[in-house]
Amino acid sequence: QVQLVESGGGSVQAGGSLRLSCVVSGYSITTGCMGWFRQAPGKEREGVASIYAGGDLPYYYDSVKGRFTISQDNAQNTLFLQMNNLKPEDTAMYYCARCGYCSYGRCYAPSYWGQGTQVTVSL
Repeated sequence: QVQLVESGGGSVQAGGSLRLSCVVSGYSITTGCMGWFRQAPGKEREGVASIYAGGDLPYYYDSVKGRFTISQDNAQNTLFLQMNNLKPEDTAMYYCARCGYCSYGRCYAPSYWGQGTQVTVSL
């Protein structure tokens, strides 16, 4: 049974940092591409970052470039998202997902999702 469990969300002030974790069970993250997505109230889910199997070639969407870092620990089968210099517009529910495939680093056709972890950034 495939499970993805996110944690690490919370409430911070603008300029602060959070580190999200996604513990994966049921398959090895070294066998596929993984991604982080987010969804703000009233908006569509959007991509944040993705990474190839083995932790190579991270990809970042423009809105988070230079501020967020995606990484993974293969031994722990865990995906991470380090978020620095957070802005109010980063407020959203954050989800990790197993990508169907990655092309030029970007995650497509996510097939498994976690339950999400809430990030709230205030001024």
